[in-house]
Amino acid sequence: MTEDIDNIKSGKSPFQPFYYAAVLIFGILIGIFLADKNLLSIKIGAEDNPNKLVSLIDFIEENYVDTVDKKLIIDDAIAAILNRLDPHSSYFTPEQYAQAQEELNGSYDGIGIEFIILRDTLMVNRVVENGPSMQAGLQAGDRIVQVDGKNIARIGLTNESVMKMLKGKSGTTVDLDIKRKKETLRIAVQRGALPLPSVTASYAIKSGVAYLKLERFGQNTYNEFVSAVRNLRYDGCNSLIIDLRDNGGGLLEQSTAITEEFLEAGQLMVYTEGLHSPRKDYVTQKRGEFVDMKLAVLIDENSASASEILAGALQDWDRALVVGRRSFGKGLVQNEVLLPDNSAIRLTTARYYTPTGRCIQKPYDQKELYHQETSNRWNSGEMYNESQIVKNDSMKKLTPKGRVVYGGGGIIPDVFAPYDSTKNSYNFAQIINFGIIRNVGFDYLDHNKSITKKFSDSNDFILKYSVPEGLIQEVFTAAELQNITVGKNEKNKIRMLISERIKAQITRSIYGEKVMIEFINSSDRDVSSAINALENYEQFFK
Repeated sequence: MTEDIDNIKSGKSPFQPFYYAAVLIFGILIGIFLADKNLLSIKIGAEDNPNKLVSLIDFIEENYVDTVDKKLIIDDAIAAILNRLDPHSSYFTPEQYAQAQEELNGSYDGIGIEFIILRDTLMVNRVVENGPSMQAGLQAGDRIVQVDGKNIARIGLTNESVMKMLKGKSGTTVDLDIKRKKETLRIAVQRGALPLPSVTASYAIKSGVAYLKLERFGQNTYNEFVSAVRNLRYDGCNSLIIDLRDNGGGLLEQSTAITEEFLEAGQLMVYTEGLHSPRKDYVTQKRGEFVDMKLAVLIDENSASASEILAGALQDWDRALVVGRRSFGKGLVQNEVLLPDNSAIRLTTARYYTPTGRCIQKPYDQKELYHQETSNRWNSGEMYNESQIVKNDSMKKLTPKGRVVYGGGGIIPDVFAPYDSTKNSYNFAQIINFGIIRNVGFDYLDHNKSITKKFSDSNDFILKYSVPEGLIQEVFTAAELQNITVGKNEKNKIRMLISERIKAQITRSIYGEKVMIEFINSSDRDVSSAINALENYEQFFK
């Protein structure tokens, strides 16, 4: 059993809602009530018999008119039971659990490529540097037409089916038949362990100010984080922006280990408590290595759980300026139990509280409203206007320096950064969701492999490269084929957004994730707000 903070990115359950299971069981019971009781009976004994559910499942298997998948019924029943409790208690099949563990473990077994499916063809978009595929000779732009002798160039190819074919135990081999220009080649790739980094970018964003993007809290996050910050300090950075936007959480101990590096010895970072879980305090055991750095923590509506622990602790101790928009609001702790068939459950056993005693868990007594809460922020105008944030005075707390902080629904930032309204376009969102920019960008790179020869390095590329106008027109043409109607005024509005997204994709394909993030940050208003906050750091703590 391990204690962790649920990651909401992977916490969206694919199981059917509880009421489906309830309707199923209700219908079965009605059938039993109407049936000839001399023919059928369920031996469930006393009303509170703990084996009642098992007896019912056995009864279904033995008497149902058709063959039933008992394992599937049990899986659905477990998921339905947990769904009755709270939004974050969940059940994982063996396959789902293995996938969820990859993010926490910080690595996965595979061949080391990024791919896209375009016109029913599996195409290599990017080869992971020094990974198995690069060592075997795969290149960006290769078309994979067969996997282990099986033809895969067909209608119906999905990301899930491709992953199932290419991923596998480290040390095993997969044979790939590829088309490269006019050649057909067979390449044997030995699968290996590939890193899944938590820190996806760290660099000096301006003189003395560092930026660090933290994607998740996995097994290796603390070590990655400390190593990156040490390098940034060595390069002369004494101020740090920690970007937790879209970070849905992960392991509690990784979050507190990072928090400790910014606090003095003996300071409370977080405590957990539940009906059957006595209070447990997490207190710093040393003076942090980075206690003298100025901090800004970037959050948004998708920052949750372990991200909120880090942001909440630093905010409560007047140690950092929290910049952005109100965080998700998940203050529940899950215990993980692995079952004999390698499935698992994550059961909420406690709430966590920030140093001032805040529980930032938003209400979940009405499940439907809970899952709609983030979208309701858009409707209320909260994403654009700080005054629309609802603050619960009964959950108001004071920091040591007398600053007011609130619980009951996420971390409210010290510096509000409104969502960039210029990026709020339904048509643009449709174009992204249909993968149109991704496909157009891939085709462009596929036919312009020598593009980098025009630039000395990534900085030169970002500074000088301009997306051809014809490429933007290709996006609009492809959108029309998908019945996405974009009017003239809307085209003018989103033209720049499309250009920036295409350039970001091309940058990532050529130079990698870190360089792409640097490019995006150059025009990111949230990041600019964080830089400005650091420049006026002292005035917030008078």
